[in-house]
Amino acid sequence: MFIDMPLDQLREYLPERHEPQDFDAFWERTLGEARAHELNARFEPYESDFELVEVFDVTFAGFGGHPIKGWLLKPAGRSGPLPCVVQYVGYNGGRGLPHEWLLWPAAGFATFVMDSRGQGGGWRVGDTPDPAPGSGPETPGKLTQGVFDPENYYYRRLYTDAVRAVEAARSHPAVDPERIIVAGISQGGGMALAVSALVPDLAYAFINVPFLCHVRRAVEITDEDPYGELGRFCAIHRTRAEEVFATIDYVDGMNFAVRARTPAHFSVALRDGITPPSTVFAAYNHYAGPKDISVWEFNGHEGGDVHQELENVRLARKVLG
Repeated sequence: MFIDMPLDQLREYLPERHEPQDFDAFWERTLGEARAHELNARFEPYESDFELVEVFDVTFAGFGGHPIKGWLLKPAGRSGPLPCVVQYVGYNGGRGLPHEWLLWPAAGFATFVMDSRGQGGGWRVGDTPDPAPGSGPETPGKLTQGVFDPENYYYRRLYTDAVRAVEAARSHPAVDPERIIVAGISQGGGMALAVSALVPDLAYAFINVPFLCHVRRAVEITDEDPYGELGRFCAIHRTRAEEVFATIDYVDGMNFAVRARTPAHFSVALRDGITPPSTVFAAYNHYAGPKDISVWEFNGHEGGDVHQELENVRLARKVLG
């Protein structure tokens, strides 16, 4: 069923944002602390049994200098520098195996896939531990890990890793640093949205059914996980709910959207109970850069799925050549 507002209302929906006064200073300091560590990006050739694609096993320094894993795939025999799509993974998933990421190399692009620290136990394998978990109580999952303190919150670390992933991709000689696209679905879409604001000189962003946008409304209208984790947590810590949301405001996609200038293509699905349409449109309507959006009327959280992938490839060719 359609779970949210009518489409004409969604297109006009521009809710109030809850922005911490020190939002910009918080992220400037966070990224500055991360960059105090050497990036130390290493690209080790990986035996993949592919003839047409080269694969590199990547390690780079993310938040706190912690080692973050990834993959770099590029068309075999293609002389660089190549445009590169930096991809972020959905909730509870990891970088998986190289053959899961062949779309962009098949289209002539390099792609850099970032592993998500502490994830990879839900639906795609991950290889990166999180050596600095937030302290305090939490529900199973990542959404409430360290949520009473912005300094210790899990998504502070993950979003910092995402910025450093762009820097690592740009450091490879086969990659054109001027032609970087960030992309993701769900949690990955939320990460692409954040990076589109935190990295000012990207070529484009694909922000598909993004998670962590307009979170205060999301927990009001859906019990689906991951937002359900947050609702259950606040039901237990019922006197501290405002502390929880005050932390999440530092990572809410609406607050990144108003700062973003990267050209972007969003997608939304009108039957999505995981990232409800109004939460996606809230970020999209606040987005300050050039933008457009694909609306999948009869779909849930899969969004446009393979049709969206094909649309993204065509858009990337048009934008980057």
